[in-house]
Amino acid sequence: MLSRFRPDNFTLMLVATVILASFLPISGQPAVYFGYATNFAIALLFFLHGARLSRQTVIAGLSHWRLHLTIVLSTFVLFPILALVLDYGLAAALTPALASGILYLSILPSTVQSSIAFTSMAGGNVPAAVCAASGSNIIGIFVTPILAGLLFSARGVGFSTDVLLTIVSQLLLPFVLGQVLQPWIGDFMRRHKAGLSYVDRSSILMVVYLAFSDAVVTGLWKEFSAMALLTMVLVNALLLALVLLTTTYASRWLGFSKEDEITIVFCGSKKSLASGVPMATVIFAGQNIGAIVLPLMLFHQIQLMTCAVLAQRYAKRLKSDVTVATEGTANAPAKS
Repeated sequence: MLSRFRPDNFTLMLVATVILASFLPISGQPAVYFGYATNFAIALLFFLHGARLSRQTVIAGLSHWRLHLTIVLSTFVLFPILALVLDYGLAAALTPALASGILYLSILPSTVQSSIAFTSMAGGNVPAAVCAASGSNIIGIFVTPILAGLLFSARGVGFSTDVLLTIVSQLLLPFVLGQVLQPWIGDFMRRHKAGLSYVDRSSILMVVYLAFSDAVVTGLWKEFSAMALLTMVLVNALLLALVLLTTTYASRWLGFSKEDEITIVFCGSKKSLASGVPMATVIFAGQNIGAIVLPLMLFHQIQLMTCAVLAQRYAKRLKSDVTVATEGTANAPAKS
């Protein structure tokens, strides 16, 4: 039971990185050079995303458009609406940076690896999950910056031309280049997915270390009260709970099969740490990025723990349904 709630290894590495930045922050000229390396790592990360993503997978997924539209609406419409409602009601108990962080995580795309893994574990529609999660990340490259410009304009984080150019050069162009080269290098990338995952994780850890170092130097931990941090945890948990409930009952109301419901629940309730942390560095350049990504890092762990339990419950329920159906068939009277 306790193993379900144990943080995954990457989360432990993130915590260690934050601790390191809190006690040994990088600053001055070394931070400038480290920033150049981090920018390169972010570009490489999105290049790998583009190179690994099979276009055939995305095209094949378009046939199940109702399912994908439901997931997209959950990811980029339902999440922001709920976050805005919670922000309106609880913003007074949060610092502006933490409130911005919760709103920011609500406009991020879905995860890829964990969405597919939990869908598979629960007995859901895995091919649809692959298409939905991959498509969400493609859409997120375009939609997340636009939503950020709309939602944060009143908070002094406008969508300037400089931000747009940085997004294009550091995120979009590497991704497009990866997609262009995908027919030649895609198989290699997918065969060495495990080894290349270290590039993904290393780039995220570099961004986190740089962001928190800068935030610590400017007095990050002095900004938060215990009540603000507790409120952040509660808002994250409540946001996830509301999305899980909404996607579950909406998928049933819309008449989806149980397998498709599982896919919608797990793909429509996730937020990508792998995309969110690097994009925050670009979108919120010059802002308190450490505080802004803190809610996302926490949400990442909450969603993993919650969905691990939920996936096991789905799997047991499906197994029970199959057993009942099998016994009913076996006990049915034979036709003469």
